[in-house]
Amino acid sequence: MKKKLCLATALFALSMGYLSAQTQQDSLAIKQAALDYIESQHNVKPEQFERAAHPRMVKRTFWTDKFAKKEYLRETFTDAMVLLAATYNQNGDKFPENPKKDVVILDVFDKTASVKLIADDWIDYMHIAKLNGKWQIVNVLWQFKDSSLH
Repeated sequence: MKKKLCLATALFALSMGYLSAQTQQDSLAIKQAALDYIESQHNVKPEQFERAAHPRMVKRTFWTDKFAKKEYLRETFTDAMVLLAATYNQNGDKFPENPKKDVVILDVFDKTASVKLIADDWIDYMHIAKLNGKWQIVNVLWQFKDSSLH
């Protein structure tokens, strides 16, 4: 009964235009973009990050001004992330030996996808778009698992 209900729900959603079919190749490319994003820092490979991100990608999080005791939105752009990938883990001591990098594709519709990356100390929500046949990260919203670290 449960399988019939899930299939009926999926068919209804598809018929209403709520879902768009994706290929296995799209799913793999979306997942690879998210993995390139995090593994570029693990492996100190800025070119791996550049492969994953659109040149106009924006990464955001909330941050706390310790003096004003007020939260604000902090933004980072592709160029800063490329530099981070080139320098952050140069000594090989910023991540565990087997770092966590779970990628969950939350939704795909035609040429857009929402993805959740679960890493060791933080969570990233990504918007990934298929531009000129290539899946690239265009937006990231992240936070530490312990939000008091912000």
